[in-house]
Amino acid sequence: MGRRSRKRGESTRAERDAARRERAATAQTPPRARRRTGERPPAPWGSFPLSELIVLLGIVLILWGAVRGSGGEEMIAAGLVIASLGGGELALREHMGGYRSHSSLLAGVAALVAVTVVALGLGPVKIWVLLVLGAAVFGATFYAMRELFKRRSGGLGFR
Repeated sequence: MGRRSRKRGESTRAERDAARRERAATAQTPPRARRRTGERPPAPWGSFPLSELIVLLGIVLILWGAVRGSGGEEMIAAGLVIASLGGGELALREHMGGYRSHSSLLAGVAALVAVTVVALGLGPVKIWVLLVLGAAVFGATFYAMRELFKRRSGGLGFR
């Protein structure tokens, strides 16, 4: 007796097994990691380019303060702060979404904030105290952010 031809739409056993393994792997990964690899996490405010506009505003303030000359130091400082906030928001969103690891950047910001608050709040403090505080905050925040990224990205330490 001759071989029967397969009906269209049927697949081989290997193809069915591969599809079954893929479905099982997808079910075990967290929902945030199911997104395509090249896709950034969406902004909470939709498609409006708020971060980009904030960075642009910061750049404009920096340039305006530089052109102004004397008396423009405040504008330069404000522009740096505003542009850093725009970039920091994007870094935090990408990190929390498991898209790209920004552990070092976020830990550095936390250490800078902690050292600044202590230096301005307590008055004159020895420099070694600020260095130890900054290193401790950086280390703890780096470890916490790294572990958070591993959970959000489906187990990857960096991307």
